[in-house]
Amino acid sequence: MPDLFDQIQEAATAIRAKWPHAPAAGIILGTGLGKLTEDISDQTVIPYEAIPHFPRSTAPTHKGQLVCGVLGGKPVVVMEGRFHFYEGYTLQQVTFPVRVMKALGAGALVVSNACGGMNPQWNKGDLMLIEDHINLLGDNPLIGPNDDRLGDRFPDMCNCYDRALLKLGRQIATDERIVCHQGVFVAVSGPNLETRAEYRFLRGIGADVVGMSTVPEVIVAVHAKMRVLGISVITDQCLPDALEPVSIPEIIATANEAEKKLRVLVRRVVAQL
Repeated sequence: MPDLFDQIQEAATAIRAKWPHAPAAGIILGTGLGKLTEDISDQTVIPYEAIPHFPRSTAPTHKGQLVCGVLGGKPVVVMEGRFHFYEGYTLQQVTFPVRVMKALGAGALVVSNACGGMNPQWNKGDLMLIEDHINLLGDNPLIGPNDDRLGDRFPDMCNCYDRALLKLGRQIATDERIVCHQGVFVAVSGPNLETRAEYRFLRGIGADVVGMSTVPEVIVAVHAKMRVLGISVITDQCLPDALEPVSIPEIIATANEAEKKLRVLVRRVVAQL
């Protein structure tokens, strides 16, 4: 088996054979957020199974294809369907596409997700810019031998979400009159949703929203020295004293509705990279 660096190069070579451009950014679309690809012009669509070493996406609404083209006047590569720890993949597999985006030339990563909101002042359908995160996955994609060609052994995470991109995102949200908060994302493994006690614990340690993705990709992006902007869509409210069973179709419907705002925000951010 080739090592990780060689696998990355093989995947990047396969993509370049179909789309010979250097992306300004890589974009990862979360649950219910795939329609952003409709804003991409000059599209080249590559199914994951056509890319060496790419996993297969099994989560609902995740199509499992790489959409390459132009967004906001800039070349981009977009994951329409991401991978999750709960699907049985290792975090190295989950984050492999980020490595490939970097190898293609992407200097920035825009990552989105659908999440549960634990801040009682926020509502379903609101957006949140991620200013920091907490990793409760019980694993880390950087565990194992470090390849210095991919990044430093001990990447610093104090500004893992780029401050200039956060400022830009806030300004665009204000200009567009989009309700957009800023807060802390906590990643858990899933696939079950949390108990009342777990929501109290997560809120107590400083998290505003909770999800089952994003953090591994961000860790690897920082390792690869990419600038990161993270955006969460609050699809359900996780308030322990008013907790009700969650409907996955309702979560997807909320994400689909909020996606209209996400599309505006992402398109304008990419245009100014």
